[in-house]
Amino acid sequence: MCEARDQAGPGNRESAGPAFSALLEDSAEDLYEHAPCGYLSTLLDGTIAKINGTLLGWLGYERDEVVGRLRFTDLLTVGGRIYHETHFAPLLRMQGELGGVAFELKAAAGTRLPVLVTSTVKTGTDGQAQLIRTTIFDARDRRAYEQELLRAREEAERERDRVQRLARTLQQTLLPPALPAVPGLQVAAYYHPASADEVGGDFYDLFPLTGGRWGFFLGDVSGKGAAAAVVTSLARYTLRAAAVSDPDPVTVLDRLNTVLHAEYRGSDPRYCTVVHGHLERRDDGVAVTLATGGHPPALLLRADGSARFLSAPGGQLVGAFAHARFTAVDVLLAPGDTVLLYTDGLTEARTHGRVRYSEERLRTDLAGLATATAPAVIAAVTDLLAGFGDGVEDDTALLALGIPGGDRA
Repeated sequence: MCEARDQAGPGNRESAGPAFSALLEDSAEDLYEHAPCGYLSTLLDGTIAKINGTLLGWLGYERDEVVGRLRFTDLLTVGGRIYHETHFAPLLRMQGELGGVAFELKAAAGTRLPVLVTSTVKTGTDGQAQLIRTTIFDARDRRAYEQELLRAREEAERERDRVQRLARTLQQTLLPPALPAVPGLQVAAYYHPASADEVGGDFYDLFPLTGGRWGFFLGDVSGKGAAAAVVTSLARYTLRAAAVSDPDPVTVLDRLNTVLHAEYRGSDPRYCTVVHGHLERRDDGVAVTLATGGHPPALLLRADGSARFLSAPGGQLVGAFAHARFTAVDVLLAPGDTVLLYTDGLTEARTHGRVRYSEERLRTDLAGLATATAPAVIAAVTDLLAGFGDGVEDDTALLALGIPGGDRA
């Protein structure tokens, strides 16, 4: 193969002989004058001593208008002149060379030419500076590209702001603007969005029923975005309507399951987890009945500092099956007791970037609180979420219901 190259080489040079010879005869002066970049040489005070035809063509000057008459700073805009005198020139004197600095040159017609400037100080044999050689590259295409990138980024930021405003507005329609005041009960809630760009599927509500009872629920719809928001809205209003017409929480979840399964059993199945219940004032406290559909168990914090889960085993996902099974549990809240409902964005958060938080950790962290008021419980869990930082990967909804009074050990 080396022999073949040696044989082919002379032939190639011979066939391209005239063109190759013409390149060799191209003078250094011609290369300087018609280079694809601008060249100029200035005295130490900036007076232009030499300039090539390329730069003159860009600026629209005649050579005798520039050489010996103008300084390099005379070609700069006002801002560029200030930067040159305060930064560029001092650094060039100290370092002897400086490259890739952006300036704008003023053309004879008054237009501006964005350029990149590289300068080198030429010294004599005695080491003393003699003149400054400068290379100038046309940066119009680069400037146009940067401006296009800037416009695209600003447009993307505006679009993101619009999406975030829409997400916040839509999220607000899926949550009660304020929880109602319930006689003899302390209530508090909190919603933590994992993303500002997407609508989450977590929801909660507290509302009056007949006979002095109150209904409440907290749930989590599968997925995110507008599609999840539609399911969330349907679930909320179905739960409210069903709770008004029937006092049994298990029956309410069964009706929600029928609605969701009928509506989303096609190619885009949707389901949710829900804990729903009602509460009623009694002489000895507040009676609570909770029904769960695939949801994490509520946490009961007693006035004596103990904590346990209100588990109703067997409750299945709501909407996933045509005939789902739901279970309920009854509990009597005494003064100083609080029930916390939460979504799995809390218990599945990552601590220290790796380890999953858990229901057991939640019970341990909240057991023995100095006070069992609903606002205090929500504040404690909010602090937990803040401590997780980026480890909270999913939206989190919290709802606490507590009975005032009682002493915490």
